[in-house]
Amino acid sequence: MSPVAIPTAAHQELSMRRDRLLDRGRDQFRVRERLVSSRTTRSSARRLIHMLLAKLQNEQLIVHERIDGRWSAPQQYGDRSASLTGVITVHDDRAYAAVLAQGSIGLGRGFIEGWWSSDDPTTVVRVLIRNLEPLDSARNRVRQLTGWGTDRIRSVLPRHTRTRNREDISAHYDIGNEFFALFLDETMTYSSAVFPDVATSLAAASLHKYDMLLSKLGVSSRDHLLEIGTGWGGLAVRAAETYGCDVTTTTISNQQLSEATKRVTEGGLSSKVTLLNKDWRDLRGTYDRVISIEMIEAVDWRDYDDYFATIERSMVPDGLAAIQAICVPDQRYERAKNTEDFIRRFVFPNGFLPSIGSITKSVSRATRMHVVDVEDVSPHYAETLNRWHQRFDERVHDVKALGLDDRFCRLWKFYLSYCEAGFRERHCTVVQVVLAGHDWRGAIPR
Repeated sequence: MSPVAIPTAAHQELSMRRDRLLDRGRDQFRVRERLVSSRTTRSSARRLIHMLLAKLQNEQLIVHERIDGRWSAPQQYGDRSASLTGVITVHDDRAYAAVLAQGSIGLGRGFIEGWWSSDDPTTVVRVLIRNLEPLDSARNRVRQLTGWGTDRIRSVLPRHTRTRNREDISAHYDIGNEFFALFLDETMTYSSAVFPDVATSLAAASLHKYDMLLSKLGVSSRDHLLEIGTGWGGLAVRAAETYGCDVTTTTISNQQLSEATKRVTEGGLSSKVTLLNKDWRDLRGTYDRVISIEMIEAVDWRDYDDYFATIERSMVPDGLAAIQAICVPDQRYERAKNTEDFIRRFVFPNGFLPSIGSITKSVSRATRMHVVDVEDVSPHYAETLNRWHQRFDERVHDVKALGLDDRFCRLWKFYLSYCEAGFRERHCTVVQVVLAGHDWRGAIPR
């Protein structure tokens, strides 16, 4: 397929959106740039990293180095009989200093800058996760003991404003509909699909996921459904077209609103679907059912009570709500609240992942709703990300034709790999949670 040609003005605008992510990560790294650039630091960091790699016990990592134009002999670390082997090539010893300076942020930055590479970064990250687990557990325990103190400090810091939320959402989702259409399926679903079997196409699995959630809510043509987080309109179109219900859906992404409006209009569903450009805090009205798919990740943990109170306020007392949420394990939640990682720095500015425990505590603390069903669908997200990655690689020339350069392509490739590795190793999970209003007396639909 030939590259897509786009007007110069659109090309420039897309480049500006791209740079909002790339420059954000690069600018915030400048605090430690002297460390990364220092030849002495880089040499010391290289020696220290190799010393740490020598302690690898789980799986295997093979390191090739081509520094200053010279190749060194490959170095193998870990269990040589392991079933999981990651292979990396280090092109610039700044890669070592970056990792020491900022952990996963530095690891990702090194990949973006081309300081290191791998044909399979997913496996590399999986190997690292498995070997960092003991250290991770220790850090979690420390944070659980000290979290009350840092929570008090963070509680008095300025909260995310509506303007800040719009800017953060725009930095990611407004990269451009043309870009996301290159690797998402035709439903433009940007959340975990659920695959009934391995032969199911990505589009069919996305629709299956929508059907799962709508069935769990028992949605029918008599209902008015509120969706918090429109995406590109996939759920709204599916609910109105297949289940016959009325849908009100909201997003604060201008690009998503434009595409969703187009899809609703082309589907002849304008009388069934109302599209809003409102922050979740500004929603008004009462609905039979509420649904929110992977939107809570854009909500600050300090706002969880308000978020779930809004869901309850928007729902009839005998209604049902469902959310699909990417979660961290409860053991890592306290540390996650105060730690920035690669995703929060380069991909989803100020994003945050809840835990199942934080969701249930907030629901019980701020509402009269009940958590009545929780289903883990994490393996399906690993498969979803793998398929997005394949589609991205197949269309990389078209991606570049949109004005998205090599650095951006490496950013996106590492993002997809980093996330897939996280789900395969259960470093993070994705769950579907059903909430019942305080007057709900029926059986939970399945």
